[in-house]
Amino acid sequence: MSILEFSFLAAVLTATAPVVPAALGGLICQAAGVFNIALEGQLLWGAFTAVVCGHLTGSAWAGVLGAVLATVLYAGLLSLASVTFRADPIVVAVGTNLLALGLTAFLMRRIWGSGGTYSSPDLAGLPTLAELGLDVPVLGPQSPLVPLAAALVVAAAWWLARTRSGLRVRGVGGHREAAEALGLRAGAYRHGVTLAAGALCGLGGAQLALGNVTLFSEGMSAGRGWIAVVAVMLGGARPYRVLLACLLFGVAEAVGFRLQGAGLPQQAADAAPYVITLLALVLVAAAARRRPKETTT
Repeated sequence: MSILEFSFLAAVLTATAPVVPAALGGLICQAAGVFNIALEGQLLWGAFTAVVCGHLTGSAWAGVLGAVLATVLYAGLLSLASVTFRADPIVVAVGTNLLALGLTAFLMRRIWGSGGTYSSPDLAGLPTLAELGLDVPVLGPQSPLVPLAAALVVAAAWWLARTRSGLRVRGVGGHREAAEALGLRAGAYRHGVTLAAGALCGLGGAQLALGNVTLFSEGMSAGRGWIAVVAVMLGGARPYRVLLACLLFGVAEAVGFRLQGAGLPQQAADAAPYVITLLALVLVAAAARRRPKETTT
């Protein structure tokens, strides 16, 4: 089978779709000078609340909305602690990641009476583009949140480069003291991007739980939030580069599934996207270290 088959491309999009919104959240935080590593916990919380709201309402779209709103509130913990009270954002982010892991497992048992995985025929998943009448061979099996994620990349690039608020966010991140001297409220902008990142992670979590599959499983974010952090590190403050880094993860995961089908052990196939992503990070860091030496010769 050729890796350029539509099924392979669809698998790449499926793997990439939950990561892209979370990575965009990390990108806008970085632009404002906030290194946000809470994406993993927020993505997991978004997936959980999407399933809970979808279960309670019977509507997948209500699940998406509930995930976005609930994850904004959850991101408020990081915003309040790190921006208002000036706590170490790394420590707070690690705490919220661990809290999401434990809280979702606890609430699963309280709501559904058991842990592990919740799946029900009554839980509605997001419709595919093909079901909505948009019969595109590659995009057909995907939910509408997949093209929305691509549109968000374009919107983020335009916002950061062309709008007054986006330029101010970059100013706060690059030169906070100078921005405050000009009258900008750095704290307000950092609160805003941290909460916006929560909304984007909620969207990614909803895609993961109601778009890629229709269930919730303990720890189902499975490192995707950390992949999003790495994508931000690889792409810097450039949305299109961050998208390419996310696609690298998607390609690696799709190849891993193909190799698993060819007889590769499941553990090796599952590790493939993380190994490739870390390798890319090492290569980029090595290239960055060589640049100063090249300019001095």
